[in-house]
Amino acid sequence: MSAWLSANFVNIALILAITLLVALLVRSMIRDRKAGKRSCGGNCASCGACAGCSACGSCGAGKPARVAQNMPGK
Repeated sequence: MSAWLSANFVNIALILAITLLVALLVRSMIRDRKAGKRSCGGNCASCGACAGCSACGSCGAGKPARVAQNMPGK
């Protein structure tokens, strides 16, 4: 068993480091969401997700007239 651990130590360390980074990222995203921060930034004119979906809460999803008004070129 110790031979296997010593042969794979670098791989195990990398997997643990990547797992830790992903866990910290998910934790940060959850905290931001609970704090009411949006990943969209609230700028509907440059948000690619504001074509009437609910991805950007500040666009007033479900109100196509307002979304069309905020989209560039329209």
